[in-house]
Amino acid sequence: MKFLSAIDRYIARLVIVPMLAVFVLAASLLVLDKMLRLFDFVATEGGPVTVVFKMLINLFPEYASLAIPLGLMLGILFAFRKLATSSELDVMRAVGLSYTRLLRVPYLFTLVLAGVNLLIVGYIQPLSRYYYEELQYELGSGALGASIKVGEFNALQDRTALRVDSSRDDGRDLEGIFARLVTPKGQTMTISAREGQFFANRENRDTIILRLTDGQIVQDGPDLASPRVLTFASHDLPIDLPKIAQFRQRGDKDREYILPELLKIGWNKAYSQDMRNKSKASLNYRLVEVVMMFLLPLLAVALAVPPKRSTSALGVFLSIVMVVAYHKVNEYGQDVASLGRLDPALALWGPFALFAALIIWMYWRLAYVPGGQPIGALETAFAKVASRVRKLFARRRRGDMIDPAAQDDSVAA
Repeated sequence: MKFLSAIDRYIARLVIVPMLAVFVLAASLLVLDKMLRLFDFVATEGGPVTVVFKMLINLFPEYASLAIPLGLMLGILFAFRKLATSSELDVMRAVGLSYTRLLRVPYLFTLVLAGVNLLIVGYIQPLSRYYYEELQYELGSGALGASIKVGEFNALQDRTALRVDSSRDDGRDLEGIFARLVTPKGQTMTISAREGQFFANRENRDTIILRLTDGQIVQDGPDLASPRVLTFASHDLPIDLPKIAQFRQRGDKDREYILPELLKIGWNKAYSQDMRNKSKASLNYRLVEVVMMFLLPLLAVALAVPPKRSTSALGVFLSIVMVVAYHKVNEYGQDVASLGRLDPALALWGPFALFAALIIWMYWRLAYVPGGQPIGALETAFAKVASRVRKLFARRRRGDMIDPAAQDDSVAA
């Protein structure tokens, strides 16, 4: 007997399409929202546009860890909802296939995606988050060439003021240049040029060469009787690079540690109590988020099957609310446990136990209670509210369809 029958392959096709669609949609929405903020931040700092995409790539593992559970749950939910609304689920149940048997393929998907998510939150996400903050630091400090802002006066090493009207080719070609610098001897040089271009200085890596074209230099100082004016076709102006401090080492924050490092710190008395609390909270938070994925197929099936002769989508809405609310409760539990106010096992695994008990009860009621509906009361209340809303709009439409002239005739009569 084959491990995967034709029905299993059919369910797999029903699950994988909405699962991938929801994953791509959720990840895209998160990325687009962050992209707008990053573009604004990079534009403010004057950095190159390519930095935005590098930062987004480093944020993608964090968004993927949120989109994977949501895509898995909604993929299974939409698949079983289609089976239920088309009466195919009734036929499968009639031939002896239980809900537990039908969940074979969904749990295969869950096993694979839980392993992927564990790899992401345990190893990839901590490293990518550190590289993201490193890029953010370098952008703000000017290490990525973001120290020259167009249309503003830029102070360099407290001795040079530089202003550029416009730039091209990622800031390498400049137009409308004005510079004012003070030499060590106290002389002041005011330089204006039509255009300029940056070049690396191979002899001294602490400076760069700004090659100016078509401009003039006005030199003045205490030892000069009158200012000197020099017109040039080409002039090389050395500019000292600002000294940029090294970015901190990885591990300043607990979310930058991988799982083995969290295990090493959490129960090692050589570290401070505060650091151990944060490490334990982060470790339990990551593990409980991954373990929770094994409950999602049961929750999806429990909320996917609407009452008979009903196409209510209340289960879809309720599933999203429950998963998002549980995720927020876990975040709060991690914060409380990091402060040492509550044991991580109680703060994170306590809500998990309650959530698991609720999901198992909902699934048991659907699968083993004849005619059982885990959200039957909510479905009834939702149907009543929807019916009243439809009647209200129907009355308004009938009122709008009455001829105003007929109303005037009835009033006159």
